[in-house]
Order: sequence, then C-alpha cells, then structure tokens
Amino acid sequence: MPTMPPHASVDHYENFPVASWLCPPKLRPAVAALYHYARTADDLADEGDTPAQQRLEQLAAFRADVLALRSGQPLRSPWASTIGALGPHIAQHDLAWTDLLDLLDAFMQDVRFTATARRYADMNELLDYCRRSANPVGRLMLRLMAADRGADAQSRCAQSDAICTALQLINFWQDLSIDVPRGRHYIPSAVWQAHGLPADAVPDQVPAQTMQQIVHTLLDDATQRMRDGAALPLAIPGRMGWELRAVVQGGLRISEQIAAIGHCSWQRRVRLRAADAWVIAWRCLQMRR
Repeated sequence: MPTMPPHASVDHYENFPVASWLCPPKLRPAVAALYHYARTADDLADEGDTPAQQRLEQLAAFRADVLALRSGQPLRSPWASTIGALGPHIAQHDLAWTDLLDLLDAFMQDVRFTATARRYADMNELLDYCRRSANPVGRLMLRLMAADRGADAQSRCAQSDAICTALQLINFWQDLSIDVPRGRHYIPSAVWQAHGLPADAVPDQVPAQTMQQIVHTLLDDATQRMRDGAALPLAIPGRMGWELRAVVQGGLRISEQIAAIGHCSWQRRVRLRAADAWVIAWRCLQMRR
C-alpha cells in the first residue's frame, strides 16, 4: 500500500509507486505525514551502525511520544515534529492508534531479532510480523479513503492485508542477498527443516537447486496472496484506485523478475527499472473486475 509523499526527498530505493501524482491531492498531506512517521521509525531500526540497544532506546522514546500525543501530553523526543505532524490527520480521519503502534512494535522486533540472529520458527510467526510491519499501512490508507466502512468493509480490509503481506514477503525474497549477510533471516526454520536442512541454514550453504525450490515456493505463496487482494483496487474509485493497481502490479512484476533469474535472489537482487513502468502501466489498464 502507498506510503511515500509526492514531494519528499527520500534516499531509499522504493519498489512501488507510493503517494504519486495519482494520489488525490486532498489526501497527500496525510499520506506524507504517515510516510515520514513510518520512514523515520524504520530508519531508527535499520539505518547506519547504531548499536542495537541504542536503537531500541530510540524507538522506545519515539513510542513514548506517540503515547504522549494520544493522551494530549507534551512531546519530548528528537522526533517530536514528525510525530506531532500526524496529530491533525489522526483527528480528522480517526486513524487507529493500534495501527501506528503496531508498526513500532514490528520495528523493535526487527532490531531484537537481528541483534540475536533470531530465526522465525514458522510461517505463522513470520506472518504475525507482517501483520504488524505491513498490514497497518494498508489499513491506515483505507481509513484515509473511508474505504474501511460499510457492507464491504471486512472484505476490503482482508484484501488490503493480503496485498500488504504479499508486498512484505516479496520484499523479503527479493532482498535475500542483502539481508542474510546483515544477519536478518526471514526464511523460517520450519522451511529449512522441511527440506532436510538445519534450522539455522543459510543460503550459501544450501545446494543451489534446493535454494531455488525454497525461493520458488515462498515466492509462489506471496504472489498468490497478492492475487487474493487484487480486487481491492477495482473497488476503490478515482485516482487512488489506479494508485493501488500500480502497487499490485509492481509487486507482481518483482515476482516475475525473481522467477526470471531462476529464483536465485539469494545471489543477486532484482529491482524495478524505468522500462518496467510501461509494463506496469499496461497491466493496470488491463485489470478488470
């Protein structure tokens, strides 16, 4: 789901179009505020060489300011302006505090897992992480669009969750060559064990054919989740519906690129390029109910 503001100066590589010119202008300030909130907290968890304990302390201070904002108390952290900027949008759109706090919980979990080389036990545990690290973004966007209300609210939320979880998983399998050397292990232990491997296996120690099978299976699961949610953009009217089509097709395009290199994403990372924009645009036009 989209999170990037239209005029933000961002040095991070983004797979998917987020808050582009397609985003309705009246929603762009709220989307920008949400993006900066999530991006700032994610950077605290992930960027630079800061020790894990200091990262956790910073995220705890960040979280304390979110709780202070909720209770109407003064904000005291170095990120008070970023957090405070959300206040008017939370009030205007009745954004869920649970979603905002779940994101921080997931970021803190990432720091702890990386610091201790902790593995996810199974897919259920990994999906619970996605529930907090990715799904809240989609639900916040649905709330901005007032699309989480009415008779179809439950199905739209489920479709949003499917898209966001799929994006997170596709990103994991895209980034294996980057994450594993950094001590970030997202392939669950149960997956390794199902292939007769140690629970703490790493890709470079696994026969290439076996690794290809593992990535293939994981990617197929993520791609199916994306398809499960693909009806959502067709139910969202106007420019935001087109924005969401591009998000879905961007994720599917990355999946195709991983498949095109023989599912060897633990060896090199694929990424979207300018030519892919035309493919994504064409496929957006072809999406039908």
